[in-house]
Amino acid sequence: MANNYRPNKLEKGERMMKVDQSQLLRNNRWICIQMEQCTNRALAPLGITAIQAHLLFYILDHGEEGTSLTTIHRTFGYSMATLSGMLKRLREKGYLRVEHCADDDRRKHLFGTEKSQRDREGLERAVRRSERQLYGCFSEEELRTLDGMQQKLLRHLSTLTEERRKETTQS
Repeated sequence: MANNYRPNKLEKGERMMKVDQSQLLRNNRWICIQMEQCTNRALAPLGITAIQAHLLFYILDHGEEGTSLTTIHRTFGYSMATLSGMLKRLREKGYLRVEHCADDDRRKHLFGTEKSQRDREGLERAVRRSERQLYGCFSEEELRTLDGMQQKLLRHLSTLTEERRKETTQS
């Protein structure tokens, strides 16, 4: 895939122009793709992808009580079919165990295995190494600013999602 990143730089003497929001959106998409690929490369020796690692960390964080496919779907926003495939691969690699819910045989609880507990530290080290590479060009102040802007955008997206949900419910 070709690099579609185009910085919006001002040449000397140029006046401040309106931000090209379409380009900003494309750049954000490109950044996400590149970041995921970088993390995938860091995790490749461990035989797991970035999204699989994040799903596994989420499941491991739920410890003894486990979690469900529906809960993961609501948290991450991926389709149930996509999540089923990713979780199936984690199960095949020995990172995940599935138990039927006692009160509803259709529902399943997901738990990490001993292997996932054992490998967690190495997975986390690989992810942190990738993060250091990705964010190494920023100062602490710049990272705080970026974090604040991302949090603001996430809150806004959450509001938009809730508004859309209400509109759908009222229709």
